[in-house]
Amino acid sequence: MSKKPLVAIVGKPNVGKSTFFNKIAGSKISIVEDIPGVTRDRIFANAEWCGFSFQIVDTGGLDFKKDDEINSRIIEQANLAIDLADVIVLFVDGKQGLTHDDIEVANYLRRAKAPKIVAVNKLDNYEVEKTYEFYELGLGDPIAISAEQSKGIGDLLDEIVKHLKKIDNQAEEPATKIALVGKPNAGKSSITNRLLGEERMVVSSVAGTTRDAIDSPFKWNNKDYCLIDTAGLRRKSKIEPDSIERYSVIRSLNAIERCDVAVLVIDASAGITEQDVKIAGLIHEQYKPSIIVINKWDLIENSEQQRKAFEKQFEQDLAFMKYYVTLYVSCENGKNMGKIMQAVEEVYQNSKREIPMSLFNNVLTNAISTNEPPAKNGKRIKIIFGKQTATCPPTFTIYSNHAELIENSYSRYIENNLRRAFDFKGTPIKIQFKNKGE
Repeated sequence: MSKKPLVAIVGKPNVGKSTFFNKIAGSKISIVEDIPGVTRDRIFANAEWCGFSFQIVDTGGLDFKKDDEINSRIIEQANLAIDLADVIVLFVDGKQGLTHDDIEVANYLRRAKAPKIVAVNKLDNYEVEKTYEFYELGLGDPIAISAEQSKGIGDLLDEIVKHLKKIDNQAEEPATKIALVGKPNAGKSSITNRLLGEERMVVSSVAGTTRDAIDSPFKWNNKDYCLIDTAGLRRKSKIEPDSIERYSVIRSLNAIERCDVAVLVIDASAGITEQDVKIAGLIHEQYKPSIIVINKWDLIENSEQQRKAFEKQFEQDLAFMKYYVTLYVSCENGKNMGKIMQAVEEVYQNSKREIPMSLFNNVLTNAISTNEPPAKNGKRIKIIFGKQTATCPPTFTIYSNHAELIENSYSRYIENNLRRAFDFKGTPIKIQFKNKGE
């Protein structure tokens, strides 16, 4: 299948790029805040208009006056988006009027070969006359829009798709979504860049650089995947209630909910912390298959001794998810980086594993013969049969005469027997009891 065309949204800070992006994407993917410089990374989404399928990418605001590390990386990221784009949409602020910053951005875009469109945003009353001064940019006819009020968006999309080749909309297998989660500065973005083979994420030594959950499609072994790099999750007490970071945490939790596989990244030099265990708990509660990547292993001395210490602590702290899979890597020197995708694919396939009813009932019968469910309130509990009723996660329904009396400890006993019989490494299992006839 041919690659979808890419539409890059660029402009100076706070001109409404992310508001437009969210309208087109149909959900609040970019953090929208009335503060310049909120969007830092490229953010992708799929879009359709009049039979045309394409990707849109939101970029950080271009400010050529600032001279700091973060801003230089924002410009680098925007550069990548501009170089890859099939169409570039320059956003300007119609309320504010033409500024020197707009002219600088327009001049900056002239080097790009892709066709360019000027969108004059924030014209809530659709004052077309306010677009006239933007002809000075020399990028064609400006289009009046209000992203907030959804005015003129259709006209802008019509202009965009004029430049796109129609894409064959045949069905394609959805990409496996991988969420990278963990505390700030654990190395999630560095791992993402390694896996993608390009500098897709802003990476710096400042903790908390990634604010959004960023979707990055890629291929591995001829299969489609999508990496979701997320903002670091810190303890609630350390987050201001109304801060941008609060929204970033919501994005991270949402990334766990919508992913197919979660990768928990832990900073080896910081050890296993209470917060790491809490994030593992969030993944477990969402019934997501997962792997635990201990990053920065190159900083650890006596690595074999330390690995045993880590494993011992994992056994203790992650007793609630004994199915966990660990991988010790170094993004710095590349150690074991090639094993991450192998492990991801393995645990994902385990979460899709289907057990024939006869095999499952053989395991169930053997478990019951060894240890029957204890009687409760003078009632003898009899298990009749069971079957697998879902995958992702593997879900088993067991029928009984008194399902409501079966305790969690017996459910765990059944799960342990299942895990001994079948490979469910890295994936949670759901076991539910129902009365016969339900």
